Order: sequence, then C-alpha cells, then structure tokens
Amino acid sequence: MTIYRKIHQAVGAAVDEAITSGALTLSTDMPVFVVEPPREAAHGDLATNVAMVLAKPAGKPPRAIADILKPLLAAHADVTGVEIAGPGFINLRLRPEIWLDEAREIIRAGTHYGDSDAGRGVRVNVEYVSANPTGPMHVGHCRGAVVGDVLASLLKKAGYDVCREYYINDAGAQVDVLARSVFLRYREALGENIGEIPQGLYPGDYLVPVGKMIAGQDGAKWSAAAEAEWLPRFRAIAVDAMMALIRADLVALNVHHDVFMSEKSLVDSGKVDAALALLQGKGLIYEGVLEPPKGKLPDDWEARPQTLFRATEFGDDTDRPLKKSDGSWTYFASDIAYHFDKFTRGFPLMVDIWGADHGGYVKRLQAAVAAVTGGQGRLEVRLCQMVNLLKDGQPFKMSKRAGTFVTLRDVVDEVGADVVRFIMLTRKSDAQLDFDLAKALEQTRDNPVFYVQYAHARCCSILRHAAELFTPDELSEAGLAKADLSKIASEDELLVIKNLANWSRIVESAAAAQEPHRVAFYLMETAASFHGLWNKGNDNAALRFIIPADKPLTHARLALIAAVRTVLRSGLGVLGCQPMEELRSDATAAA
Repeated sequence: MTIYRKIHQAVGAAVDEAITSGALTLSTDMPVFVVEPPREAAHGDLATNVAMVLAKPAGKPPRAIADILKPLLAAHADVTGVEIAGPGFINLRLRPEIWLDEAREIIRAGTHYGDSDAGRGVRVNVEYVSANPTGPMHVGHCRGAVVGDVLASLLKKAGYDVCREYYINDAGAQVDVLARSVFLRYREALGENIGEIPQGLYPGDYLVPVGKMIAGQDGAKWSAAAEAEWLPRFRAIAVDAMMALIRADLVALNVHHDVFMSEKSLVDSGKVDAALALLQGKGLIYEGVLEPPKGKLPDDWEARPQTLFRATEFGDDTDRPLKKSDGSWTYFASDIAYHFDKFTRGFPLMVDIWGADHGGYVKRLQAAVAAVTGGQGRLEVRLCQMVNLLKDGQPFKMSKRAGTFVTLRDVVDEVGADVVRFIMLTRKSDAQLDFDLAKALEQTRDNPVFYVQYAHARCCSILRHAAELFTPDELSEAGLAKADLSKIASEDELLVIKNLANWSRIVESAAAAQEPHRVAFYLMETAASFHGLWNKGNDNAALRFIIPADKPLTHARLALIAAVRTVLRSGLGVLGCQPMEELRSDATAAA
C-alpha cells in the first residue's frame, strides 16, 4: 500500500472515530477528500482538505473540524506532527523511515510501481485518431493520436480494462471524393494528361501509386465505364490503400490500436437501422420542424419537416436531425449506432479524443449515448486544440507528398517519435501548442524531452560507474533494496524520495481526470529534482552519489538513484517513450 493510500485511510479512520465519539455528525455520506503534497514543502509532508469538504455535512466551520481531527491524526504511528493552516487544511509530517521504506518498495516493484486498482477493472473504450481514410495522417491528427494512446496506457496502469479503438469513416461522401481522385490518377497511369487536379479532389502525390496499382491490375477496363460501375471498386481499393498508409504512420509514432471499426460495416450490417429503431421504440424520434438557429441564418437552412432525435430530453440545446434531405442517414445517426455498438460490446465507459473543432458535437452525442443505453453508458470527450508547427520560429512548409498539409510522418522523420509524443503532452490538450522542430532537437534543459531522458541516462551512467566498487549482486534490484537507507539523511535526498512516492498518486489522479499531460509534467519535475541533487554533489563532495571511502553511504545513494531511474522508466513507459541508457551530447546546461 502506497503512502498516500495509507494516510488517506488514516484520515478516514480519524473521521470515523470522531463520528463514533459524537464529536462529528454528518447529514450525508462521507464526501470525497484528497491527501496530496502541500504547495510548499516547508508546510509538511502531506496535506488534506478533509475538514473543508466536511464543513457542510457536519454543519461546522472547517477549522473547528480540523481541531477535532488533529489529536486523532497525531496519535497515528507514522505521524510526527499535525498543523492546521489557512481555511482548514490539515498538514501532516511523517516519520522519515516511511519515505525510506517507499524507496525500497519502488526498487522492488520496478516499473510496476504506481500500478493501481483504482479503475477496479471497469471496461473502457478509448477511441482516438479516427482520421478519415482519405490520405496520410497530418500533424493535426498527431496530437489526438498521442493524447489518446497515452491516456489508454494511463488508464490501464490505473486499473481499467482498456480497449484502444480506431473508427474508420468509410461510409461518407468524402470516400466518394477519394475514389474519384484515385480514378483521375488511374487515368494518368494509363497515359492520359490529366492537367491540374480539379478543385474538390485530393491533389496529393500519395494517390499516384494507387492509380498505378489499379491500372496494373485492371488495365483500361474502367477508362470508359460509367461512374456507377467503377466507383465501388475504386472506393474499396482507395480506402484499403489509405488505411495502410495510416497504419504505417501510426506505427512510426508508436501508436497502437486493438480494434479498427468500419463505419461501412455498421451500415451494411443494419446496426444503424437497429439503433435508430431502438430510439424510435422509446418515443425519442419524431417528425418535426426545427426552430431557426439564433443569429444570421446559414445559407443552406430551410424550414422543412425532418426526422429528429429528442436530444433536449437529455441535456442538449436542441433536437437533432437524423436524416438528410435525400433520405440517407446523417453522420450523427451513424455515430449513435457506433457508440451503441461499443456499449453492446461491453464498454459502459467510452472516451473519445476529438479535435477542438468538434466541440459543438459533444452534447448531442452524449445525449444520444444516454438515450440509447438507457443511462447505463457514459461518453466522455477530450478535445485537442491545434498544433502550430514551427521551425526556427517560422511556420513549417507544406509537404510535397501530401500537397496541402504537413504529414505526421514528416514530423516523426524530422525529430523522432519519442520527441513528438513527449512534446504533444507538454500542454493540456485543450490549449494550443507551439511545436518548434528545431527546439525539439536542442539538447538543453529547456528541451523537456532531453531533460527527462538525460536524467534517466545519468542514472544509468552512475550505476555503471558503481560497478567498480560493488558486485553485480549488490547492484541488482534485490541488492539495492537491501541497502541501509538510514544513511540517507539530507533533506534534499528525502525531497527526491518524496517526489518519487508521488508517482502512484499522479497515476490515479491523472487517470481520474483523464489528463495524460500530468504525467509529462511530473516527469519534468522528477528530472529537475534529480538534476538538482546532482548539481549539489558537484558543489559539495559530501553529497556526491559515489564516495569510494564510504561504501554503505554510496550503496544507499545508489538505491536512491535506482528508484529515480525506475520511476522515470515507468513514466516514460506510460508516455510510450523509450528510456535512453546513454545520451551523447556536449550540452552542459542540464548538468
């Protein structure tokens, strides 16, 4: 049991004791409270807001509640001091041995340290990327790909049963446009001069090989055929070819999915009709005329009877159309069926990663999920803002292969997958991100990727050098876990251990909030604390990690180094980044 969970239980037990004694009476069930590091290290080891969240149900001021809990918490064997601060925060000081024991646990657990059962095995479907299969992935897809992939890893570490899914939008009009674009390249492959690509078709050179492939297989068979004859074949071939490109791009970014679900398969199997029939049976579909939108009317708006879903009954702003004017289903109808399909496959919790331009679509689909699952399914959406791609502070040029955008592969080839993944998480996903390719390759402390990797590589280097003093058994995880950690006495070293112990709490809180950027922030903080300790050793020989004349102290500090390396490796694993054993650099800024 981690320190945070142990103290959380102790706080809960103190509240129970106060209730049993009659000192506290609650009008509701025990509210949720947190145990976390205080904002200032000088305030103690841990802090809890329990007195403030109890104020309303207990009918007492927070500081009065804190006064009741203070002696109960002070009696705990691991607590050496209790202070009440501000409006009612309770700050706790713990025995130093508690933190040293946690360092041993980190070494023993390895990269499994931080694994949690908080998710209780709940099955969650995380859908991300889901780019239209009309070409290679562009940099706009990159952020959502990373956020979704890392969130899936984070949820898994926090104890959820996770399925990673990609939804192939292969049933819409854009796929017909793709097929027509490929048909043009097919005619080109047959020797026809096609001139400039007409507006509205996809101009990228990535379609040239697809046209050549069809020409090689079918010859001139389709050159004079009517569109209705060649369109189905060109659609199928084009989608397969584009998905092959997309899958290759995802592999290059170290992004993986368990399931690729086809929209066309849902339509062809009748699942869209079935899901809408279910809503119809609940009386949630009707024929009606929507009120005109507020403000200036769109040019294509018309007051006409439509097939509508009663979205307003589930929190949406207006009811939503399910059929187009030609009688075909809207994208919204397909999306209802798709999410109902997820639910029937056993996922009560669904998390979608979307671009910020889809923000207006969130409430309607959440309403639909609530309706079609009878309230048993829950959809949560994480929005990703734009990435401004720069090089030396200037916008990065367009890709010749894509024609109109910078491809994901362009970026990965330029700086590497690990750099891309980490930098995409250096800001919260709903905030815009500037990604400067040149700065991403700098080997300085201002580059967060390098700074964290350098910390891990430094740990590895220290342990390699220690082989001159210790046997392999002494430097093994089991051997380091047996080190006499009581030799670690400086506050700076204890602060590093306290930060490492925070990893388990970060995993649970970041998973609960579905904010994977918290992991990147934590790793930067951990690297900074370690580099700071290294720098103190440069200035003060007594604080160096390896002191040949004092092997017991050195062994204890090597155990600390092993714990730092373990947590960095665990966090980088969640980010999908490879921890580096060695970095070759002339940079000294991080030293």
